[in-house]
Amino acid sequence: MPARTLSACFGLIIGNRGFFPDVLASEGYEVLTKLLKGWGYDVVVLSTNDTKFGSVETWDDAKKCAELFKKNRDKIDGVIVTLPNFGDERGVADTLKMAGLNVPVLIHAWQDDATKMTIKHRRDSFCGKMSVCNNLKQYGIPFSITARHTMDPNTKAFEDEVRTFAATCRVVRGLRDCRIGALGARPAAFNTVRYSEKLLQESGITVETLDLSEVFAKAARMSDDDAQIKERIAKITGYTDTKGVPSAALVKMAKLASIIDEWMKRLDLDATAIQCWTSMEEWFGVVPCTVMSMMSNDLLSSACETDVAGTVSMQALALAAGSPSFLLDWNNNYGDDPDKCVCFHCSNLPKDCFTGTRMDYQEIIAGTVGKDNTYGTIYGRIKAQPMTYCRVSTFDSEGIISSYVGEGEFTNDPIETFGGFGVAKVPELQTLLQYICHNGFEHHVAANHSQIARAIHDAFTTYLGWECYWHQG
Repeated sequence: MPARTLSACFGLIIGNRGFFPDVLASEGYEVLTKLLKGWGYDVVVLSTNDTKFGSVETWDDAKKCAELFKKNRDKIDGVIVTLPNFGDERGVADTLKMAGLNVPVLIHAWQDDATKMTIKHRRDSFCGKMSVCNNLKQYGIPFSITARHTMDPNTKAFEDEVRTFAATCRVVRGLRDCRIGALGARPAAFNTVRYSEKLLQESGITVETLDLSEVFAKAARMSDDDAQIKERIAKITGYTDTKGVPSAALVKMAKLASIIDEWMKRLDLDATAIQCWTSMEEWFGVVPCTVMSMMSNDLLSSACETDVAGTVSMQALALAAGSPSFLLDWNNNYGDDPDKCVCFHCSNLPKDCFTGTRMDYQEIIAGTVGKDNTYGTIYGRIKAQPMTYCRVSTFDSEGIISSYVGEGEFTNDPIETFGGFGVAKVPELQTLLQYICHNGFEHHVAANHSQIARAIHDAFTTYLGWECYWHQG
């Protein structure tokens, strides 16, 4: 996934119907194409030479538009249908049916002006939108709608609608062809991170596995003085404060990073889930946290404890937001405040989510395997900013993928602890926690400094066919 991209390419259908003022279709074409391009999106749309005003009304128009969309299949992330007047519902439905893109579709209706309701000016898009949606339902084509039934496109509110839709499109495209690397077996003590490869594969998510022993063997054959190792060490020391960390530990991290990088490139992997506890420390001598932190910071989401479903959760947020995601534990209460809790990991969080970072040893595992075998963890406090949280899980007995999503914030409330941590505030948190427990979700949750719950929910439920509880407090 290209780092920090919020772009998308939209197929655009301008609806038209001859019974209504078709000059409005001309206005719709000019306004929507100009706005979308001005907001940074690519647009695939009929020209005014192809059809009347570049709109879609007749069967012939639909064939032309469908053919244009087919030619640009690899580019188009989603389709926006805009109705400057009532629009021809058959033209819209036929276009999408023939194009067969299988991408998200947003239906937008223009607002009427209550002072211009004569036959020359009235749009009737309010009504036409229902007809278009009705036909898409008949054709079995899933679609999204704007938050308000009709919207003036020349508003910040509509721009926000398009940005939300673009996020949905990125999640759908990204997850339908996602390739995740699972490095190492699930830790024996973590039944909570069990998952179904087969259910994920049905949604287009492929899992490639690699045994830790292969990584350790490759690392043993690498020279400490290799140019690529020195280059990796320089990247690590430039990424975070490594004062007090033994050079031998940095060499091991550099080797691990090089091997994972080669594996990901060779198999076109988008994200990873890596075993840590405690094989990595006992048999290799470092924690993989910094290596994972650096990957997540580059939007190559990486979850620990071989939590593949956690990786999917992280990657969905990263795709939607275009910014790094991080995996946390719902970990502690925060005093008596029912809407606050402490979120924590030990940690491999990306540095962009922190107020500042430093590398140290992992205090929890050190008690078992010794301090010198646990260097590489990233310490820091999570920035006090709004956030979206998300969890995806597979439920084999029911044969489904289920999830939850919601929004909250990380606060500046005082707390002294270690690892990567923050105080989270979530409206009606106790209700969410009861939902998590009653429905058997894991203690791991992905988070992202963004407000994108609606885009995630739409992607999961409308287009991927997953169950998703949207906690809105």
